[in-house]
Amino acid sequence: MTISVAERAELAAAVSALLHDECTEQDVRQVMDSDDGFERELWRKLAAQGVTGLLVDTEYGGVGLGPLELQAVAEATGAALLPAPFLSSAVLASALIDATGSDADKQRLLPGLVEGTSVGTVAVTGSRGTWAPEGVAVRAAAVTDGPDGTDHTLTGNAHYVMHGQVADVILVVARINGDFGVFQIAPEADGFDRTAATVFDPTVPLSTYTFDAAPARRVGTAGWDAVQRALDLGLVALAGEQVGGARRIFDITVDYLKTRIQFGRPIGSFQALKHMAADLLIQVESATSAAQHAAAELAVGSEMASGAIGLAGFTCAEAYHTTALSAIQMHGGIAFTWEHPAHLFLRRARTGLHLLGGSGLHRERYLSSKGA
Repeated sequence: MTISVAERAELAAAVSALLHDECTEQDVRQVMDSDDGFERELWRKLAAQGVTGLLVDTEYGGVGLGPLELQAVAEATGAALLPAPFLSSAVLASALIDATGSDADKQRLLPGLVEGTSVGTVAVTGSRGTWAPEGVAVRAAAVTDGPDGTDHTLTGNAHYVMHGQVADVILVVARINGDFGVFQIAPEADGFDRTAATVFDPTVPLSTYTFDAAPARRVGTAGWDAVQRALDLGLVALAGEQVGGARRIFDITVDYLKTRIQFGRPIGSFQALKHMAADLLIQVESATSAAQHAAAELAVGSEMASGAIGLAGFTCAEAYHTTALSAIQMHGGIAFTWEHPAHLFLRRARTGLHLLGGSGLHRERYLSSKGA
């Protein structure tokens, strides 16, 4: 479904308004100390707004929108530091089921994700964190007598699984017969263990999955191309979140420069800080353009989409990290002063440098698209 630019802005504004009321800094801090890693009531409210079913066809209960709307909504979630399975469930899991699953798979799995009653996640990469074919460290083998209708077993491990401890719709990318497949595994399956990882950013809980001949059910027959399609949508969402977060911490910092008085004048009037702020604004605006460009190219299936996504991948991640790090310096070197939100943005920014592949992977992709 296609909506107008004005309608897209209204959608993002509605999500932003909800998060302004329901996802305050205090709310974020409370979630950081919780076992679930997200607030289920807020997740249900986001489901009512259509956020959890943004990419899902109306046939399965979603709203059937695309990359442009995803990027706009992600900016709102990033600005609020939303601690919820937006990227793992509403984007990656939903997109992967859509790209690989049969109609029966979609009817079985998507409605729960859309309603917010189920939480999805996708396990892709091994310990090296390479979100690419060479990084997959799980192998699948076909069986004929698996329990509960399972048709394969999984062996290996997967790392950096977002919201992996609470997910109940678990999709695993695994190697099989020289290709790749997508498999669903039950949380209580024999031979399957999930361990919470120690993380730098508690708002993005990560898990390590271990499989020892664990029974699983194959979802569709598609290979890596379908996985890459889901990852591309994930990168568009991640870029949107990074742009939203970067702009928010930049605005917080500029407000501080206007109100902090030193030597009888606002510190923002000093040339050194003015130049720093101007440089940061250029980075934030450039990242915003890159994120929107990637979404637009993916939305129309352009040949330039791969390069645009690669460009957004490293541009947005690095702009967010630079802005968050500079914010701490411009606040007087407050570092990890717990009471101030600056470190929350830095934690999210630093985590984003590695999610869905690092800057090196995205640069290679961009350069490859240019024939370099």
